[in-house]
Parts: sequence; structure tokens; C-alpha cells
Amino acid sequence: MADAAAAPSGGTAASDLAGKYLTFKLANEEYGLEILKVREIIGLLPITCLPRTPVFVRGVINLRGKVIPVIDLRQKFRLDVAADTSQTCIIVVDVSGSFGSVQIGILVDSVSEVLDIKGEEIEEPPAFGSSVDTAFILGMAKAKGSVKILLNIEKVLSQAELERVSSVG
Repeated sequence: MADAAAAPSGGTAASDLAGKYLTFKLANEEYGLEILKVREIIGLLPITCLPRTPVFVRGVINLRGKVIPVIDLRQKFRLDVAADTSQTCIIVVDVSGSFGSVQIGILVDSVSEVLDIKGEEIEEPPAFGSSVDTAFILGMAKAKGSVKILLNIEKVLSQAELERVSSVG
């Protein structure tokens, strides 16, 4: 008998992925982040650009005396660049890696809501073959009449990118 909890993204059962997700928009798509990885949501602050950083690193912000690198997810995902709006915001997340734990801001078009997503609403990410890396996708959630791409924020950036970005902050 097939287990209803398929194994999205490298062996994690869909039932293990059930939980609360902060959903947000980039372009015309909706994404979700595990709420436990989210530190806070802030409006757009002045961002200090840094020379010689990857194109997806928008710069750094000063958040209550702490310098935090800001990643532009549109740039990282190779989406069309869009002007910032009053809805543009920064989601501050905790990311762990071989270098330890660091806070990173991710720039998104708008934040939607927190959804409680059940395991049976989550499917494996589509397989595109070895030429397309989907390791950063936890799964595809079918919730509220649409599909949300659930992100593994710790795999959106490679370990080398995370180490480089964490040294910026």
C-alpha cells in the first residue's frame, strides 16, 4: 500500500511538512516559508548597496543596530526586476548552515498571510531532470484554491552563497 505521505524534496514526508507557513508574492506566484524560520516582517528600509556582491544581494540594512544582508528573491529566482512599491517588504529569516546561524532579509513583493497547511495538501515539486535544481523547494501546497511554492530557505542560497552573504552582515 502506498504511503499517503510522499517524500517531497529529498525524502521529507509530506506529513512532516504540514504546519504554518508565511505566504508572500513574487511576480504572479505565491510562495511559503515555514513560520518557525521567520524572525519578523518589516517595511522597506533604506538599503545600503555593497560593491562586488552577487546581483541578488540588494545590500544591507541596519535593523536596531544589527547589520543584516538583504537578498532580492526576484533577482535570485531570475524573475523580471520590478520597482519597489508600498507593498514591498523584507522578511527577516533565521538561516543555519555550516557557518552557524545568521539572520538574512529577503525582499518580497508583498506578504499575504499565515496559512496552516495540512500534509495531504502538499505534493512533491515537479521533476525537471538533473539540469534544474529544485532542492530549495520543500513542496507544492494546494491551499485556498491555488498552488503555493513552499521554500526551504536554507537551500535557496548555496552553502558558498550563504557563507559569503553571512560575512557581509
